[in-house]
Amino acid sequence: MAYRPEPGEKSFLDRAVTRSAEGLDVTAAALSDKESHRFFGVRMARKGVQPVWVRLVNGTDTPVRLELFSIDPAYYTSLEAAYVSHFSVGKRLLSFGFLAWIFLPLILLIPFKSISAHRANRRMNAYLKEHGFPIGVVQPGGEKSGFVFTTLDEGVKKVDMKVMAGRRTLDFAFSLDVPGLEVITVPEDDADTRKLQELDEKALCAWLESQQRTTTNKRGNEDGDPLNLVVVGDANTVRLAFGGRWDPAEAITVSTCLKMAKAFVFDSEYRYSPVSSLYVGGVSQDLALQRARAVINERVHLRLWRTPMALAGQQVWIGQISRDIGVRFTLKTWNLTTHKIDPNVDEARDYVTDNLLAARRASRVGFVGGVGAAPPSAPRKNLTGDPYFTDGLRGVVVLSNKSTEASFLDWEPGRDGGDVALDPSA
Repeated sequence: MAYRPEPGEKSFLDRAVTRSAEGLDVTAAALSDKESHRFFGVRMARKGVQPVWVRLVNGTDTPVRLELFSIDPAYYTSLEAAYVSHFSVGKRLLSFGFLAWIFLPLILLIPFKSISAHRANRRMNAYLKEHGFPIGVVQPGGEKSGFVFTTLDEGVKKVDMKVMAGRRTLDFAFSLDVPGLEVITVPEDDADTRKLQELDEKALCAWLESQQRTTTNKRGNEDGDPLNLVVVGDANTVRLAFGGRWDPAEAITVSTCLKMAKAFVFDSEYRYSPVSSLYVGGVSQDLALQRARAVINERVHLRLWRTPMALAGQQVWIGQISRDIGVRFTLKTWNLTTHKIDPNVDEARDYVTDNLLAARRASRVGFVGGVGAAPPSAPRKNLTGDPYFTDGLRGVVVLSNKSTEASFLDWEPGRDGGDVALDPSA
């Protein structure tokens, strides 16, 4: 069997991101399935393995060490990644199932194929070991680079690296683009292309309470789910804050519809399943994220819209979050089905707030008036007819791009939200 890696194929470096702090430079890039196949000569993604290229440059006078565990607690060693990717004549033959009998006349070739596979696997071992990130310290003025073999993520790879420098540990957070998924992406410098209006906390509270209560349909003549969350931070901070299992949603295409159908039929997980478009001021969401469970019918999904406002130089986003708990029949969608949401939408709002607090990505949290209270005895309904009840408040989270402790915003929520439409394009 032929093993033909392409060590000169390094197009992934064009997407490399560098973070610097206190004399240290850390650069990282996550490889897609195709890039990994070309560089390493095997389809590692099919085995759930994703190489992340890392370079650490030590510009300090102290030896430093990269903690590989911080990149991915379930990372593969170089030889382990090679082993799970090995060629196997027996496995390849068994994969044909009953059709394997067709190859029975060629059984005499199996020993030769096995020898060929053994040689290819030995080359693979040496190649991955050579290109793995070398363990050990990086001396002052030195650098190390190589691949860390992590578990597979598509669309966006979120990595929090820790570097030991003497008695200190420095954190470097990355949100790395991975080509392959058709997702809505938000450039890191989007705030620089817009003229944002700076508000102080009191003015921002009043402005938020005057904004649109709910999402709508495209025409804007029907109310949807409540706009129950506000986050403050630039696009990169938002991407970093929603790390872990918060994944981007793919665009709705024929291909992704087929993936959804497969996941629905087999009651399986689809981490990147599309979300339908909702509208604020006639504009669909700028960013859609979700936290999937074991099956496609259960997930927490978040939609965010940029606003023209800023707090301490950081962009304000308004959003909608709800929890899918099942699937039901409806005449209001083209495919006659829709996700059923948990009617207690405040649970989903508080869930994402608690998630950001637990991840130490929230510096300030609080509440403002929003959609207005709707008790369980008199619930409202969204665009597909699902009922929901709420205390009517919007959660507000000021994000941090560093690990931090949170404090509470000293705001007094209004009794009710306003009806002024929010125009994200303003």
